Amino acid sequence: MAQAVEAAKSRASRELGGKYLTFELGGEVYGLEILKVREIMGVMDITAVPRTPAFVKGVINLRGKVIPVIDLRLKFGMKEAERTAETCIIVAHVGEVEMGIIVDKVSEVLNIASEDSEDTPSFGTNVNTDFILGMGKVAGKVTILLDSDKVLSGQDLDTLTSAAKQEKDAA
Repeated sequence: MAQAVEAAKSRASRELGGKYLTFELGGEVYGLEILKVREIMGVMDITAVPRTPAFVKGVINLRGKVIPVIDLRLKFGMKEAERTAETCIIVAHVGEVEMGIIVDKVSEVLNIASEDSEDTPSFGTNVNTDFILGMGKVAGKVTILLDSDKVLSGQDLDTLTSAAKQEKDAA
């Protein structure tokens, strides 16, 4: 039985290896699978959409396409930070939606080897870690690897999709 558990953990860690775009939020380093990232851009004017959650900052017009923008700090329960020259919007695929994600600073693209990654540790039954793919260990530091498809719940995605559609219809 113990061998089966170890084999499953080993398979999961092998799947975590790959290239990740790393970025910072509140001094912590996070990573998104590079294949989910479309582009990185500076913060631009964001059109607020009423009756959306606080972490939904609004929508932007990206070359004729209206996409929703979220502040990942707020989604993760952190305090909103003042925008700086390093604040960026990462445009990424989240589920079926293309979305802008505001982060404090984009760091680099890291190639994290399978042997340098491991599963998300257990934090107990009351802590939802479904949005974390695992942990990458690079240069003595830990990078939290995010599952972009699970960072937002289905209800969050429905809200974002309708906000973008609402703004597009108003235009």
